[in-house]
Amino acid sequence: MKNLGILLSGRGSNFEAIADKVESGKLNANIAIVISNRADAPGIESARSRGLKAQVIPSKGKVREEHDRDVAAALCAHRVDLVCLAGYMRLLSPWFVQQFPNRILNIHPALLPAFPGLEAQKQAFDYGVKVSGCTVHFVDENLDHGAIIVQKVVPVLDGDDEHSLAARILEQEHIAYTEAIGIVLEGKFSVEGRRVILR
Repeated sequence: MKNLGILLSGRGSNFEAIADKVESGKLNANIAIVISNRADAPGIESARSRGLKAQVIPSKGKVREEHDRDVAAALCAHRVDLVCLAGYMRLLSPWFVQQFPNRILNIHPALLPAFPGLEAQKQAFDYGVKVSGCTVHFVDENLDHGAIIVQKVVPVLDGDDEHSLAARILEQEHIAYTEAIGIVLEGKFSVEGRRVILR
């Protein structure tokens, strides 16, 4: 069984969805460690309450790569096969990304390449798009940029505001992330240029 390492900075609702799928047996994986850069992250308490190994590696006052080296050491110590970012509010250094080639996943609450960065749901709503959604992608050295594994489309309703849209996107995030993890762990894909081809 493959080992997952979860990195989070906040409440970790995507972590919760992953953990629920693992516990139910619908995702054939083991959460080996949950790491946060913030001691007050609710996701860390949630991980501990589930009996999972949880570790805080504070980032405040540390150079990015120095912090990343500490995180990478913890992931390697727990033999992590796949790193999943679940609301991890830090840019990863190129050094970190190189340690886990095609082994870091992120989820973004928009249909990339549209609306990268923070407040993607608000960006989409303010722009007036008719559809939005979420994207699970491999992480590379650039923000919200790596090859796309899974996307889910969410219609923008006339009665929506940015909060109702964000809530409906989040429901799809929970489905998309575990779907993408399953694809990657099974290894039934190839990356050709920017395209993830499923086999």
